[in-house]
Amino acid sequence: MKYPNFNEEKKLRKQGFECIAGLDEAGRGPLAGPVVAGAVIIQNFQSIYNDPIFKEIKDSKQLSAKQREYIYKNLIKNKNIKWGIGIVSEKMIDKINILEATKLAIQKAITNLKCDYLLIDGNFKIKTNIPQRSIVKGDQKVMSIAMASIIAKVTRDRIMQKFHKKYPKYQFDKHKGYGTSLHIKMIKEFGACPIHRKTFRPITEIT
Repeated sequence: MKYPNFNEEKKLRKQGFECIAGLDEAGRGPLAGPVVAGAVIIQNFQSIYNDPIFKEIKDSKQLSAKQREYIYKNLIKNKNIKWGIGIVSEKMIDKINILEATKLAIQKAITNLKCDYLLIDGNFKIKTNIPQRSIVKGDQKVMSIAMASIIAKVTRDRIMQKFHKKYPKYQFDKHKGYGTSLHIKMIKEFGACPIHRKTFRPITEIT
């Protein structure tokens, strides 16, 4: 199992960059709900080394929901970490497509952060004057991206928990909008609800 490290951030620090933001998203694949991007700037690497939580950080998909919540709560209150969130609704996703919506979420996530370099998980770039680099599977390799992935995932899961209360028959608390057999069954039975992505298959085929 790969664990993220500070190698990329350290290289950029040596090049003179100070506010390096790691960026990742949660929710590109689901059939319902928003796409959420997280941004993290680590201000003091040594402080993170000394924090016991450091040893538990890895790609959010490799953590349980309970582990993600625990790490999330520690990250957002760490004074050596600056973070941001960007949220783009399912309606906007249908309007501009999921890739462009993901890019928009990332731009929103850095709105209130003073970044001088961006490390983005994936193989795409965003429109900005800030220098950037895309890293495939960056959430498994780069510490700031891994932290951003956890913040994005927990934020989105909480949003879907709220939608579950509004639309309980779809059971969003269980699948978080992903295309599981249970979710497909609910769509076939009840049709699409307001937070379903109307341009996504199989919704276009079912409804």
